[in-house]
Amino acid sequence: MAKKITKKTKLGNLLKANEKASEILFESGMSCIGCSMATEETIEQGCLAHGMDKKDIDKLVEKLNKK
Repeated sequence: MAKKITKKTKLGNLLKANEKASEILFESGMSCIGCSMATEETIEQGCLAHGMDKKDIDKLVEKLNKK
């Protein structure tokens, strides 16, 4: 079983582990996923930088775990 994705998961690790993650992140307004800094940020840090609130972050993490 794959490791559960949390808001503390680094974006770089997420993108390596989940082939659909970039599409899901892009659809959520995180168009900077190709940025070299983004790979070291957590999902939560990236989302907060894009103006998302806790509720939005929780929904995104839930969607990422559904794969």
